[in-house]
Amino acid sequence: MLNDAKVKAAKPKTTAYRLGDSGQLYLQVSPSGGRHWRMNYTYGRSAKDPGKPAQKTLSFGSYPAVTLTEARKRRDEAKAQLAAGNDPSIEKKTSHSARAAANANTMRTVAEAWYAKKKSTWVPKHAEKVWQSLEENVLPEIGDLPITSIKAPTLLAILTEVESRGAIETAHRLRQRLSAVFVYAIAAGIAETDPAASLGKALSSKPRVKPQPSIIDGLRDQPARIAATRTMLENCEAERCRATTKLAMRLLALTAVRPGELGGARWAEFEDLDGKEPLWRIPAARMKGDEDRKADADGDHLVPLAPQAVAILRALKTLTGDLALVFPGERHLHKPMSENTLRQLLIRAGYYQRHVPHGFRAAFSTIMNERLKAEGKGDDRAVVDLMLAHVPKDKVEGAYNRAAYMPRRREIACEWADLLLDGFVPPLELLGQPMRHAATGPGGGGGAESRRRRYQA
Repeated sequence: MLNDAKVKAAKPKTTAYRLGDSGQLYLQVSPSGGRHWRMNYTYGRSAKDPGKPAQKTLSFGSYPAVTLTEARKRRDEAKAQLAAGNDPSIEKKTSHSARAAANANTMRTVAEAWYAKKKSTWVPKHAEKVWQSLEENVLPEIGDLPITSIKAPTLLAILTEVESRGAIETAHRLRQRLSAVFVYAIAAGIAETDPAASLGKALSSKPRVKPQPSIIDGLRDQPARIAATRTMLENCEAERCRATTKLAMRLLALTAVRPGELGGARWAEFEDLDGKEPLWRIPAARMKGDEDRKADADGDHLVPLAPQAVAILRALKTLTGDLALVFPGERHLHKPMSENTLRQLLIRAGYYQRHVPHGFRAAFSTIMNERLKAEGKGDDRAVVDLMLAHVPKDKVEGAYNRAAYMPRRREIACEWADLLLDGFVPPLELLGQPMRHAATGPGGGGGAESRRRRYQA
């Protein structure tokens, strides 16, 4: 048997020779001085003589990179494979191929493959945000690592770093996206486990969503709620600003859609404006929700339009009817009006932290549900929820009928419009009003209430 001293003392000769160890392991010494570990074994039958076993040689590497102890360990592993009926040479090649594949399937390459599969199902803006979150937070750290080498502690460290910036919700969304990448890798045969699957429990809890302020907050009297909502809308329309901004605020109040859905409204989404059943069909891709919600072929949100809403749209036709967007931005006609435009109008009218554009949804829901309950129509709460694009918890999103109760929804929309806008000036009278106050002189001050009185005079 060999020992370290004999291996070190092995000198080259004019021809190659062997120094035997045990169990078919030997050291092959080449004329150039190379010392290579080899093992002879038999497996299967010889191709030349099927009656004899096939003679094969397995290489374990060169000394001193591979020590005598390591060579014996590899020999024993090979013998164990033979005992199991496997050819060590084939197992070695398979192992090398697997390692090469693992090294080629880095976190970045797998994430790119997953993203390429998914992005066509998302709206472009959302797809851009998904990839940007990975590019900024994940790929610089572990993008070059084989995905199979990435374990839960590594991912948790990345997510904890995101949390430390105060971006707790971002950390949770990032965990979901990482998990989706690993699930794809498992399905593609690249990985076997998803180390991101259970990390949500290790992250900080998501902060409670703070309700967006609405003018009806704290009001228990129904007439007071209605009066507060009407007065607020009057005060906003008494402000000097673009007519499209005032009309947008009025349409938002009537339809109770989300501000982003209003800002992105396109003329092509409105149907039957000159008929008996005018409708606003908001594409599913523009609605709030996850990727599946946005990709739902039957997920369009249907908004029945009261006559007052149609009148607003007719007035707007004279301003933006030749454009794609109903409410384009002031500087870029191909971009939607900013949500901040309506928020700033509310602030100027005196409603800072008292009401935001989203607050009309709460006003509509509370006032109409209370009204329907008083009329003995409490069962219509589900209809109101549907008008707000809410899906009941006991319903499956994809199977929910968004066209249900349309006649009743139209009745409620008209009742709400009559309640809200009784006595308001027609939309056309909002056109051509002064857009800004002069620095001095009439209109330069006095507050929202005095300007409202001047406007109504």
